[in-house]
Amino acid sequence: MAERPPRRRADAQRNEKTLLDAAAAAFVASGIEAPVRDIAARAGVGVGTVYRHFPTRADLVVAVYRHQVEACAEAGPACLANATTPYAALARWIDLFVDLLVTKHGLAAALRSDDTQFDALHSYFLDRLLPVCSQLLDAAAGSGEIQADLAAYELLRGVGNLCIGAESDPRYDARRLVGLLIAGLRQPGGPAEVPAEPGQQADKPG
Repeated sequence: MAERPPRRRADAQRNEKTLLDAAAAAFVASGIEAPVRDIAARAGVGVGTVYRHFPTRADLVVAVYRHQVEACAEAGPACLANATTPYAALARWIDLFVDLLVTKHGLAAALRSDDTQFDALHSYFLDRLLPVCSQLLDAAAGSGEIQADLAAYELLRGVGNLCIGAESDPRYDARRLVGLLIAGLRQPGGPAEVPAEPGQQADKPG
C-alpha cells in the first residue's frame, strides 16, 4: 500500500506528458486554437480527461509552452557535450531555439501577447533560456570562436525578432536569416570545426 502514492504520481506525470505532447503536435498542425477533441484523440483519451488536467485552454497552452521551453533548456548542455566545438554547440542550440519560436505552435506570438496570463510564461522563458545561452556563448568565446562581448539577451532577442511572422509567411525563411546571423558571430581566424566523420552529419548552423 505504501508504494501506491509514488506509483500514482508517476502515472499522472506520464499521462500529463502524453497530453502535452499531443497538444504540442495539435498546435503545430492547427495553431493554439486546435480543438480539444483533436488533442484528446491524439493522446488516446477522452475530452473530459484533458479538461480534468487543464481546466482552461490558457492552462493547456501555458503548460505546453513550459514543457517545450524546458526541453530546449535541457538541450543546451547536451549540445555542448556532443558537438565538435563550442561554436557548433551554440549553432545547433540556436537551431532548436528557432524550432521553438517558429514550428512549435507559435510561441513567439504568445510571448508578444498583451494577455496577462502569459506574463509568467515570459519570465519563465527568460529565466530558463538565458543561462543556457550564456553558457554556450561563454564556451564559444572561451575557445576563441566568437567575440566575447555578446550578451545572451541580445542574441535571443535578435533571433526572436528574425522569427516574427515566419510561421505565417511561406516566402520568409527565418532559419536562413538566423543562420547568417550565427555565421556572422565567427571570429576571423578562429579554430576550425572538426570535420564530421564519414557517414555522420556535421552540426549545422541555425
